[in-house]
Amino acid sequence: MQRRDVGRLEPTRTYWIAAVVAPGRDWAGAAGSHRGSRFMIDPETLRPSRSAFTPFDSRLGCLSWIMHHRAQLNMTLPGATVRAVRLDRWLLGLD
Repeated sequence: MQRRDVGRLEPTRTYWIAAVVAPGRDWAGAAGSHRGSRFMIDPETLRPSRSAFTPFDSRLGCLSWIMHHRAQLNMTLPGATVRAVRLDRWLLGLD
């Protein structure tokens, strides 16, 4: 799903996404990023993205996806922690 398509999601439901915060400047996971830059995880490339993501219906579903892909995520996102966050709070910058 792309960020521009968020309006297609059901507004009364809570959705969860896998997200990451850059641990340092020019982080290897996203060249040119600043410390604290926020990214969603692109489900196809398992790399940081500002627009591509997969919405999950539950936190458990998101955490399961993260655990299933943890080896690849550790390789593509060195030094960062991938977290399950609420989509609405993430887009508003609250989480």
